[in-house]
Amino acid sequence: MEKTVFVLLLLLVCCFSEEQVHTEPGNDIIQQGPQTQTQTGEPASGRQQTCVPDIHTVLREMNAMLAEQRVEMRHLQRDNEELKGLKTQLNLQKTQLDELKRHSEVAQIKLTAQAAEVASLKSRSNITESQVETLSRDREVKQVAFSASLLASGSGTIGPFNTHNTLVYRHVTTNIGNAYNPNTGFFIAPVRGAYHFQFYIGAHGHASHPSAAVLVKNGQHIFIAYEHQASHFGSSSNGASLLLEKGDVVFIRLWQNARIYDSGNHHSTFSGHLLFTM
Repeated sequence: MEKTVFVLLLLLVCCFSEEQVHTEPGNDIIQQGPQTQTQTGEPASGRQQTCVPDIHTVLREMNAMLAEQRVEMRHLQRDNEELKGLKTQLNLQKTQLDELKRHSEVAQIKLTAQAAEVASLKSRSNITESQVETLSRDREVKQVAFSASLLASGSGTIGPFNTHNTLVYRHVTTNIGNAYNPNTGFFIAPVRGAYHFQFYIGAHGHASHPSAAVLVKNGQHIFIAYEHQASHFGSSSNGASLLLEKGDVVFIRLWQNARIYDSGNHHSTFSGHLLFTM
């Protein structure tokens, strides 16, 4: 568009220059007789008449082009204004997005803090429940005590035997915590702690067979109760306080070649209880 305007302007300048050359009085144009022709043989008035219409044509074309350019300028201005409006909207949307992003980050931080707090509360709740269970269990296991006599009913003598034999005390009077088993004669420690045990034995006198029994912990002999007389009824007892781990086994073992007697009066007994946990 600019090149076209430039060419038309150049053409217009050339036409004006040529007309000025032919019309200025100082020009040396030789008149040959009555003829009014130029050196090229063309009449001067004809060239002037041809140039004037060309100038009008150029002016009309320039006016048309200027009108088109004004229209294009208006379109460009309108497009520019629309672009500015879109840019403003984009900036506003960007600001809103940044604000939403900031709110989202704040909300995420709050959610993370709340999740941590919930986890902490849950952990404390689990600890509290565990503590309650532990306290309840400790309360239960702290209540450990038992007493039992040898025979469930009637009277009789057990032994002698060629080897040591485990005594099973079947008449249970107390078994708090169920740590003593009347079917095996074993006391199994339910918790680590200090326990106290006592046992009593009795039997009628015999020349060859004493009355004897031993307190056993995990197969190890601890204390023995022993009595031997040829006649009449004799008895003996012993006891011990033992540190037991959970699962340790304590029982009474009849000594080799010894005898033990029991009846409804419960002469031979085995008792024990938890002193304290450790």
